[in-house]
Amino acid sequence: MNPDLKKLQPYPFEKLKALKAGCQPAANEPATIKHIALSIGEPKHDAPGFVLDSITSNLSEINRYPLTKGSSELRTAIVNWLTRRFKLSEKTLDPEQHVLPVTGTREALFSFAQCFVDRNNDALILMPNPFYQIYEGAAFLSGATPIFYNTVKENNYLPDFDSIDETTWQRCQIIYICTPGNPTGSVISRTQLIKLIKLSQQYDFIIASDECYSEIYFDENNPPAGLLEAAEQCNNTHFTNCIVFHSLSKRSNLPGMRSGFVAGDAALIKSYLLYRTYHGCAMPPVHQIASIEAWNDEAHVIQNRALYVKKFDAVIDILKPVINVTLPDAAFYLWLNTPIDDEIFARDLFQKQNVTVLPGSYLSRESHGINPGKNHVRLALVAPLDECLTAAKRIKQYIQTLN
Repeated sequence: MNPDLKKLQPYPFEKLKALKAGCQPAANEPATIKHIALSIGEPKHDAPGFVLDSITSNLSEINRYPLTKGSSELRTAIVNWLTRRFKLSEKTLDPEQHVLPVTGTREALFSFAQCFVDRNNDALILMPNPFYQIYEGAAFLSGATPIFYNTVKENNYLPDFDSIDETTWQRCQIIYICTPGNPTGSVISRTQLIKLIKLSQQYDFIIASDECYSEIYFDENNPPAGLLEAAEQCNNTHFTNCIVFHSLSKRSNLPGMRSGFVAGDAALIKSYLLYRTYHGCAMPPVHQIASIEAWNDEAHVIQNRALYVKKFDAVIDILKPVINVTLPDAAFYLWLNTPIDDEIFARDLFQKQNVTVLPGSYLSRESHGINPGKNHVRLALVAPLDECLTAAKRIKQYIQTLN
């Protein structure tokens, strides 16, 4: 057995299950009200009908093996979307060199480290804290050491790259960034992305930018910046050391289709394609065809954002009289700073109000003397509007009992 498996911690939802065990809602009113889960970031909005129609009308494609590289039509659709969305110069991205479809970005974020870590060089992989736990697992199982950079309230939950010392940068082989952030919703500015790109050029490490929440934001005139547009802006037009990860899961409410892509540095894409050829995880042909339809359409994405805007406005309006809560930069999470311990908050909220939220300390690690997720909870506003409003009212009632 790989000894590095012993380094993996239980997944946050395993910890949550253990926390809730033995504290079921009491036999009075909470037991009679519907349970509402705000713990898992699984989109619940309807999938686009035209994408589902594409799947059913192309089922005959299931009788052939897919190309690991994906079809040229899919890669072209991805390049066209990236160019439109991030205002890249025409033909800066080449479908033959700069993009690679993946079966969901979760597996890609993990396997990317397995491909690019040099185990002989005492490798470090840097990652935000709190963070998506796949980053940590990817580091351990690639033979690298995970190093956490805290994103704390005092810095608007954004990374402080200036606080990372030179020795760490020298040993860094990959840095994971997540923008918009999970769980914080904070967006790294274009200026900060450019600073990070220049550091990557100075110390020769790869930037792996998880941008899976980039299409859920609240101002149609101010979409989150992306790593590739920052690279082009600072004249890194070959996207050296820059790789982005995007997905249809959140953008198009298609988490079960497992469709995403990586894009950026052509040399890295070439090596990653070789790795994936042996890894054996090509996207099914029918999903490739449906993905083309999804990447080519923006109307459903705009409608999707409008639903989140309504939910965030209403939920924040309900909660703000009892707790400090503000609209995040983007994504579909509220990252609440709790007045009591986050585990106690989550456990008692479930027991008294039948609402499940995720303790923030389950999404972070002790680093630099603190656990930056402690005394926070993550609320995923993915449920229908009426459920989110009901949950918000119950959370308000619970907080009022604390006061």
